[in-house]
Amino acid sequence: MDLQPVPGWGTIPRMLRDQAAKHGDVEVVVAGDTRLTLAGLAHAAGEVARGLLALGVAPGDRVAVWAPNTPDWVVAAYGIWDAGAIITPLSTRFKGIEAADLLRKVGAKVLLVAEGFMDTSYLGMLADTCGSPEGDRPFGGLPDLKHVVVLGNGSFAGRAGVGSWQDFITGGEAVSPEAAEERALSVGPDDLAEIMATSGTTGKPKGVMLHHVQLLRGYWDWAELVTLREGDHYPIIAPFSHGFGINAGLLACVLRRATMMPIALFQPGELMDLIERNRISVLAGAPPMFFKILDELDGRDVSSLRVLICGAAAVPPELIRRLVDRVGIERMINAYGLMEGTVVSMTRPEDPVEVIAGSTGRAVPGVSVRIVDDEGKDLPAGEAGEILVGGYGVMRGYWQDPERTAEAVDAEGWLHTGDIGTLDDDGNISIVDRKKEMFIVSGFNAYPAEIEGLLLRCPGVAQVAVIGVPDERLGEVGWAYVVPQPGSEVSPDTVIAWAKDNMSNYKVPRKVTLVDALPVNVNGKIDKLVLHARAAEER
Repeated sequence: MDLQPVPGWGTIPRMLRDQAAKHGDVEVVVAGDTRLTLAGLAHAAGEVARGLLALGVAPGDRVAVWAPNTPDWVVAAYGIWDAGAIITPLSTRFKGIEAADLLRKVGAKVLLVAEGFMDTSYLGMLADTCGSPEGDRPFGGLPDLKHVVVLGNGSFAGRAGVGSWQDFITGGEAVSPEAAEERALSVGPDDLAEIMATSGTTGKPKGVMLHHVQLLRGYWDWAELVTLREGDHYPIIAPFSHGFGINAGLLACVLRRATMMPIALFQPGELMDLIERNRISVLAGAPPMFFKILDELDGRDVSSLRVLICGAAAVPPELIRRLVDRVGIERMINAYGLMEGTVVSMTRPEDPVEVIAGSTGRAVPGVSVRIVDDEGKDLPAGEAGEILVGGYGVMRGYWQDPERTAEAVDAEGWLHTGDIGTLDDDGNISIVDRKKEMFIVSGFNAYPAEIEGLLLRCPGVAQVAVIGVPDERLGEVGWAYVVPQPGSEVSPDTVIAWAKDNMSNYKVPRKVTLVDALPVNVNGKIDKLVLHARAAEER
């Protein structure tokens, strides 16, 4: 199918202004009692931008957001973009160590935080990791962080450099609307819009740099292939801190004037109520979510469902057929993307079930895909090799990390994904295997090297190796093999307890085994194949 070209906005602030001017009454955010039209979103974003300018935020400064999916998050994002700043999302699953590592990495100047969400003190976790205030800075261990603003009505205990949302908005009144508008219109297409956190095999946080025009094109095309449109009700379950949530949700809905419904805390048991109550028409998820719809279909009205979006390496063909026959969906879309390459491939509306079930479709316009062997030579159709991605969707690089950028993107601009796949004669991509080390826990990418680096901070741990193992409920989970420090009293329970206190829950190993030594290969590196074989025997 031919795609409509993205309008000539160039930047996210100009896109928002155009949409608000032409379609101001269209509701784009609905959550509980909160309803925001395009005009309302543009106005609220302008207030946030003025508040940031009053704090001294300059073009290109990094502003972090640490909060669940809420209307406040949406307003904050568009306000950050209006201010010419770069948004850096933090996962609500982060603990203090993880958040501090990313805040330091990007040199965030301002942090917007949902203090108290789920009875969690994010400021308390940062204080435990980064120490007491120094001068007018909120945390001594974060020298670049000048201001913290508590979103909404969150409470905080008078920490230096921490202010309320209302004081932040009031402070913005010192900046004229004209000055804020001038800043928003000065943002350029090639300016950075986002630094998205990823880790990878080194275990250290990396910041993927994505710019305005790249995001506009990628998610305009994505939304057209999905057929996202005005009048759709689309719950955003993926966290806004994830590339899918912020770009295929928060951004795409405004691009296409669909109504986003931010979900702060998704309860799988309430899925059918969510669909019925909100007349959901577009839903993104993994195959288990869609099987749940079929299992609980009797007596339910899910006739509003129109499009289902999946991002799985393989989807059971029978699942698609049953959804079409019993639910009446128009289409299911399968897709492949990654933070460093944005949208890579998608199935098309006209594709047969077998293509949607067994592949992630063809490369989207403007993106090229190659399958290469270990020597970088192109492989013929049907042969498995590493997936390389080229075109406008490839990231600018990793923030202030030219060495690892060069490892990921070669001199000719090809992104080496580390994913293994095949191309068929029609150009459909099938994912054979994910990155050699990474495993996926309930849809969250988990990187053993990162988890190992965190576990080495646990008292009593001398060495550790982490692998992913299959799990019926979560897809995959981590198992850790730990060499204790001599004389320590570390136990599997103490390691898991420490991990729960200091790591995102999806990174916490579900099983810890104490060993005298880790197996190594002839090169002296930890032999993960031996550990996988051992885990297979123990399961």
